[in-house]
Amino acid sequence: MSVPEKFTGFQVHSAETWLEFHKNEFQPKPFGDYDVDIKIECCGVCGSDLHTISGGWGEQHYPLAVGHEIVGTAIRVGPKVTLIKPGQRVGVGAQSYSCLECRQCKNDNETYCLKQLDTYGAVWPDTGIVSQGGYSSHVRTHEHWVFPIPDALPSTIAAPMLCAGLTAYSPLVRNGCGPGKKVGIVGLGGIGHLGVLFAKALGAEVWAISRTHAKEEDARKMGADGFLATADKDWNKPHVMTFDLIINTANSFEGFDLDAYLSLLDVHGRWVSVGLPEGDGIKVRNQQFLKNGCFIGSSHLGSRKETLEMLQLAADKGIKTWVEEVPINEKNLATIMQRLHKNDVKYRFCLTNYAEQFGA
Repeated sequence: MSVPEKFTGFQVHSAETWLEFHKNEFQPKPFGDYDVDIKIECCGVCGSDLHTISGGWGEQHYPLAVGHEIVGTAIRVGPKVTLIKPGQRVGVGAQSYSCLECRQCKNDNETYCLKQLDTYGAVWPDTGIVSQGGYSSHVRTHEHWVFPIPDALPSTIAAPMLCAGLTAYSPLVRNGCGPGKKVGIVGLGGIGHLGVLFAKALGAEVWAISRTHAKEEDARKMGADGFLATADKDWNKPHVMTFDLIINTANSFEGFDLDAYLSLLDVHGRWVSVGLPEGDGIKVRNQQFLKNGCFIGSSHLGSRKETLEMLQLAADKGIKTWVEEVPINEKNLATIMQRLHKNDVKYRFCLTNYAEQFGA
């Protein structure tokens, strides 16, 4: 299959016109010895896409095609590529480069590499070219950040796992999620619902924590052992100091009572925030940690090793993302962004029908 000199994607031209998508050609970075060219089949829609194109996370390099939950077919590999073969069904997540030489990279912490580059919106060194994401015909990515997709995983099920899934999976496994552990997942959205699915698959007792009971039935269907609604009076008191780990995926700090959440943790329990709300965040005081000596931290994506383990676990356990498939075009992109802005999705959009827009 031939590779075009230029790729085509649906780009936004400014934060002021973030609901207007334009089908444009763009120049990818120069093809390198370790690069893989992928013809895209589908792409999940992440909250990051919305925050980026709307300017909620600050200035961006426009015009920009977002999307970093990509599944497609490898159609060209560089002469030094050993991890991927042409014709393989593969995925690309939110990161597309790290140096692979630093201390972090050599210890399966390459997502924390100081030279890491994002799949979209990053300026490639020495070229000035801005990386473009998966709302496009193709993507060009270093082989380390290209992942074979197990045959048992349908493409639209696998795609959201490459960002949302990994964002939940990495802090779960790094912080001891497993049999005998009581784990809470705050927020039942794109990341949160995958957090429930993976925490259950890893063998933990899993509790979903949401503002109201509206999503309780869904959480139970996903395998949650329990459900807490923070709108209930004294919602936290029966569970004070009983959780080993809580992963916070919430995308808003409005009305967020951090003290109540932290009270749930056992001695030296861990609170890991992975959601990235817009705005100034919340204040944290040392006094909030004294009653149980809990730890508070965060997590960024995950390593190649964790990505491959996560995909295989999903294949082995039959884990299925709750996904709504939407054909990619200008009108549908505007519609789903408006819906995402209102949190009107259960629980991940995935863009499909790429051949209709970009050719077979």
